[in-house]
Parts: sequence; C-alpha cells; structure tokens
Amino acid sequence: MDRQQLDRIVKELVISDDAAKKEKITHQIWDEAQSLGIYPASIQDLYEARGKSKFSGFTVPAINLRTLTYDLASAIFRAAKKINAGAFIFEIARSEMGYTDQKPLEYTTVCLAAAIREGFSGPVFVQGDHFQINAKKYKENSQKEIEGLKKLIKESIQGGFLNIDIDSSTLVDLDKKDLIEQQRLNFQMCAEMTKHIRSLQPQGVEVSVGGEIGEVGTKNSTPEELKAFMQGYLDAIPKGMKPISKVSVQTGTSHGGVVLPDGTIAKVKLDFDTLKNLSEVARKEYGMAGAVQHGASTLPEDAFHKFPAIETAEVHLATQFQNMIFESKYLPSDLKRKMYAWIKENLKSEFKDGMSEEQFIYKTRKKSLGPFKKDLMSLSQEIRDKIGKELEEKFDFLFGQLNIKDTKKMIGECIKAIKIDKVFKPLTAEVEHFEGDD
Repeated sequence: MDRQQLDRIVKELVISDDAAKKEKITHQIWDEAQSLGIYPASIQDLYEARGKSKFSGFTVPAINLRTLTYDLASAIFRAAKKINAGAFIFEIARSEMGYTDQKPLEYTTVCLAAAIREGFSGPVFVQGDHFQINAKKYKENSQKEIEGLKKLIKESIQGGFLNIDIDSSTLVDLDKKDLIEQQRLNFQMCAEMTKHIRSLQPQGVEVSVGGEIGEVGTKNSTPEELKAFMQGYLDAIPKGMKPISKVSVQTGTSHGGVVLPDGTIAKVKLDFDTLKNLSEVARKEYGMAGAVQHGASTLPEDAFHKFPAIETAEVHLATQFQNMIFESKYLPSDLKRKMYAWIKENLKSEFKDGMSEEQFIYKTRKKSLGPFKKDLMSLSQEIRDKIGKELEEKFDFLFGQLNIKDTKKMIGECIKAIKIDKVFKPLTAEVEHFEGDD
C-alpha cells in the first residue's frame, strides 16, 4: 500500500469505535508488515549475548509513546535508518495504557505501520513497561491483583509484546532487617510472572523479561539488594527456565522529573557509580545484559553519553517527548487550551496544597492524552509530520549519545525472524492509572 493509504487506515484504526473495522485494519497492517520482513520480536538473544560480553559499548533506548504514536514511531524509524540502528524498543506502561487509551494490540500495530511507512525492515521490539503490582490493592486482595496482571500479560503477548518488564518492586518491605526478607514478595511475584510469561510465549520465542529491585523515586539500590533478589528469584523459578535478562534499579531519578513551582524541571544528581556497579554485578554474576535506568528523559543532555560509557543495558525515556508535543509551535493553541481546561475541570482534586498552577498542569497533563486522543490524531497529516520532525531531531541526538549506530547488524546476527500468529481480542485485563511510568 502507498503512504497516503497507510496514513489513512492508521488514522481510522486509532480514532474509529467500530471494532470490526479496527480488526480488519489490524490484520491488513500485520499482513503487509510480515510480507515486508517486519515483525514483532524479543530482544532476549541480544541481551544474552551482551551478558556473555559478545557486544558492549551501547545502551538500548526504550521509548514510551503516549500520543501521536504513529508519527513519533515514524520519526524513530527515520532516525534509526540514518545510522543503521536496530537496538531500540517501543514500550508502554500499564498505567499509560489507561490514561492514553492505547491497548497493546493497537500500540504494536501502529508501530508496525510506522515501520512500513519509513521502509524499515527487520525485528521491531515492543515492550510492556512497568507491568506493576499495586501494593495497596495487593494488600486488599492479592489474588485479584495477581490475576489482573496475568490477564494483562496474556493480552499483551497476544498483541505482539514479546518484551515485558515486571515491576513487583512495589512489594519490597524496607522495614524488614534482612535483605532477603525485604525482597521476598518482590522476587516471589517476579518469579510467578516469569513462569506465567513462559507458559504463554509463542513457539520458538523466549520473551525478554525484566525485573526490578528498587521502586523509582525511593532510596538508591545496592549490589547487596540485587544479590538478595536474584538468590530468591533463581530459587523460585524452575531449573532450566530462562530467567530475567535485565534488572531495573533506582539511582536517584524520579518518573517525569521533579517539577519546580515555575513548571521547570529540577536538576537531578544521578548516581552513575551505583548504576555502573549494579550493571557489572548483573552481567558478571548472573549473565544478564545489565542494569536498566528509568525516568531518564528529563535528565540534562550532557548525561546521556555516560550511559553507554558505564555499560548501562537499557534506558527508559518518556516524559520529555510528551513535553515536546505540548510545547510544540505546531500544536494548535485552541486544542491545547481545551486540553488544559479539561484538566482544570476534571482533575482539580489532584491540585494539592502548595502546588503552583504550573506544577499542577505539568503533573496532570498526561492524563488528558486519552480523552483528546481522537482530536490529536485528527490533526492534519501536515501538522503531525511537522511535530514528528521536531521529535526526530531529539531522537537523532539520543541515538547518537547512546551509541546505537550500526546495531542493526548485531541484531541481524542475534535475532531470528519468527512469524507470530495473530490472536486479536479486546483487552479484558484491568488497565489502571498508576504513577509508575517514566
């Protein structure tokens, strides 16, 4: 299909409420993608190779696209093609699925369509980010919370998510004196979800699974915590089962950054020594790709080259791209006013004492993306292309800093093309508004 036709059917897919039409378009895009050698894939084999020191010197960007996903994914593929990059991930958190109104199958399909649009072929890595256990709901009804996450995992794998990050770090109990006991619920739940994922993964595919030892925004992680977690986790999964391929740690960042009263972001002191040490332990002692840094998109630009220098496996990037869209000179001012008016009317309970209006808007505007999803996608293709071009420059910069040039070659050496059968169903799992995303 030509670009104009593709642009049209992707727009229909995103804004239509007709389930039959959405399913037909989804099949059409998947079939076209596979005929062109574009397919959802797991990054597991690359991460295993990295754990064996076959590859080094780069950091994989995992990018959360909260709105205008087609246009931003297209910009990412364009940036990747310029430098022959293949090691990058599209991801979306459990929470983001809720407030941006993007279910797993739609998200994957739109990313595949963007690859078709930009002439990118090969594996496309799509990841479920922060598939999180809500600690409060776990205490109220642990079985219900577990089953809800398992349903989400099933629907996500069926929708082409072959990379899943389990976040049960919310269950870490720092009041316990013993590190094993602090991490016990965390590693038990991560192990249970790993077994669940392995029971559902497509034939011939090992889904890349990530774990997390410290909730972002809390105290910095330590090598001792990582070892305690891994000791319990490896004992809890069956012998011979593929374990997690990476581990997320806390090194001083927070999701979305710390917003100041004037709406600007506070400068963060990220502990690169901790990140380096934890990556070394993960690789050398457990064969993982290394440690994962969350909440990084709002860091200063001079920080990003340090991630590959200390062999960080993966870095998660989200909020800054959303910010760039809201602040784009191409976003119609009347639409932005409507979105902010909706926020002030519908989210006023989140306007806490001591907050400035700028802080309130910054913290809550992501939640307007779902209600205004159709309005944003209904902007002219010309406007969306211009916004995409702005973001492309940012992706150019980040891909250079993270040193993923020519990683498509190593991806080709590691990742096998495996046709994934399509199982298209509406999402039945609960998708809720958590704060846990980048």
